[in-house]
Amino acid sequence: MQLFNTLSADERAALIEESGKQRLTLSFYAYAHIEDPKAFRDTLFVAWNRLEVLGRIYVATEGINAQLSLPADNFYAFKDQLDTIPFLKDIRLNVAVEHDDLSFLKLTIKVRHKIVADGLDDATFDVTNKGIHLGAKDFNAMLEDPNTIVVDFRNHYESEIGHFRNAITPDVETFRESLPIIEGQLSDHKEDKNLLMYCTGGIRCEKASAFFKHKGFKNVYQLEGGIIEYTRQVKAEGLESKFIGKNFVFDARLGERITDDILAQCHQCGKPCDNHTNCANEACHLLFIQCDECKASMANTCSAECFEIVQLPEDEQRNLRKGINKGNMIFRKGKSDNLAFKQSGELSDTALAFAPKPKGARNRIRKTLIGKGEHYYPKAEIGQFTIEQGELKTGDRILISGPSTGDQQLTLGAMRINGKEGDVAKAGDKVTFNVPFRIRLSDKLYKVLE
Repeated sequence: MQLFNTLSADERAALIEESGKQRLTLSFYAYAHIEDPKAFRDTLFVAWNRLEVLGRIYVATEGINAQLSLPADNFYAFKDQLDTIPFLKDIRLNVAVEHDDLSFLKLTIKVRHKIVADGLDDATFDVTNKGIHLGAKDFNAMLEDPNTIVVDFRNHYESEIGHFRNAITPDVETFRESLPIIEGQLSDHKEDKNLLMYCTGGIRCEKASAFFKHKGFKNVYQLEGGIIEYTRQVKAEGLESKFIGKNFVFDARLGERITDDILAQCHQCGKPCDNHTNCANEACHLLFIQCDECKASMANTCSAECFEIVQLPEDEQRNLRKGINKGNMIFRKGKSDNLAFKQSGELSDTALAFAPKPKGARNRIRKTLIGKGEHYYPKAEIGQFTIEQGELKTGDRILISGPSTGDQQLTLGAMRINGKEGDVAKAGDKVTFNVPFRIRLSDKLYKVLE
């Protein structure tokens, strides 16, 4: 009986590309009493592996927290499987605003002490005694009430790129840090204010709502389904989005655009930007915001030191990071002295810029085909291409285009040609260079003509 992954992320990505199947990215959670989380975990792995589910799932005695993707064709079979579990029957599934077939590349189901670490050790705390759930329309209405206080129960790197207007955005790295901070700030308003809270999908603010009711707050409300469900309802009902910017997500996409407002800056140059990345240095993995220009010039790294390291041969890099495991630092540690333009804590609601609208028809771009996509290295965000005709030079403006990728333009920075640094690639050469998105085997490489 298979209870673990047998394929690497790269092997899985290749299979997904070859299958041609559209995948859905979705999430759900449920607080429930699970007597044997290990047995429950194993049962889920067997059932979901058959349905080609990939994702990051946590199981504990207090319930389940799941973020995953699966082939669209298997959606109803997956839902039927969930319905066989009493506390998951008819569970709401938060479907992603934006889809990416490669949002997850492994099925990881872990048993944890809690599905949301809260730092609490209080036997009288009842997580099921939660606040009142509000849909998008009622949430918007309560935001207009002058007696309402709205709190973001996400981490600083999430709220930096997007949040509700006038929200309190705690300067924290973990959910457990936010509970005592907000309790202290609002201790004088247990009865006279509406405490309105939100998070990505609802799981954190549901526990927070129960915590604040436990602490004596009278008027406690939470956004039903979090920002993901709020966005779906806003679109379906034609409502104004009071959430501005991007919603940070915990998969390869690292964000879903909700409005065109760009609230954050590139942490390295200060240019308006809200695209997160993880430092390409495997011994660092710092999460930070980086614009396309800095991504190209810094080779997807956060500092001069990390830039120098990623230029070394892979065996030398491995030797340098022996005994260092920073894989679990992804989605953490978004602060560093190297980040000159990092913002956290009290955040502005004023946009620094606006995201460009989608490009027009492809034939408006003068271009010439020079190659095709071959491979993608997820951790370093590097694409590999084969040059089929013409030549490619550093500094060229290029277009990477495909049915899933769309049209993505960038200026080519440093590249490696047949494994070595170089400036000019010709027909037959294999080249690799940084790309701020995942390429597909169906992608074509064009040189943009002036």
